[in-house]
Amino acid sequence: MNDDNTGIYQYIKRIIGFIISIIGFIVLMPLFLILIICIKIDSQGPILFKQRRIGIHKKEFKILKFRTMRIDTPKDTPTHLLENPDMYITKVGKFLRKTSLDELPQIINIIKGEMSIVGPRPALWNQYDLIEERDNYGANDITPGLTGWAQINGRDELPIPVKAALDGEYVEKCSFRFDVKCFFLTVFKVLKRDGVVEGKSEQTAKQTSE
Repeated sequence: MNDDNTGIYQYIKRIIGFIISIIGFIVLMPLFLILIICIKIDSQGPILFKQRRIGIHKKEFKILKFRTMRIDTPKDTPTHLLENPDMYITKVGKFLRKTSLDELPQIINIIKGEMSIVGPRPALWNQYDLIEERDNYGANDITPGLTGWAQINGRDELPIPVKAALDGEYVEKCSFRFDVKCFFLTVFKVLKRDGVVEGKSEQTAKQTSE
């Protein structure tokens, strides 16, 4: 896809994402209320978890998630890098993470234009190696997504160079058809819970068993 077509598609994609997110937010409101009540009953702390992430053109924004961890969890550390994440994840949080329902508040990020439904997952502000690698593929110059090609192909299991290369592949193939493909493959992966690694110990055990 050439630059002109890419720009046009990104504009159309923004409109489609906005409309779908508004409808989704309204339809899912009862579920939002149920999850909010469960989170408040289960543990102390805010309902939403806000975290600095890197958006389009490396502009920072605050990504929104339902809080799944205790308030004393080390900040700005990916869960898969924690020594013992189980000691920080709440009971309700385990369910939310397993079902990916903790990601639902990102509908608000999509409505605000900070994210799209499909695109490279936004890096943490301090994931300098991933941000630098993505520069090589132009992956920092498109809107990050709720799901992406790298998440479908490995998620937490992927080393940084491979993840960035997959993000670059998404940039090259970006189209309505490819986004639809990514969306439905994501649903399949979520149901199977593929590629999710919760902590260093689990990651080591998985690598040992392979």
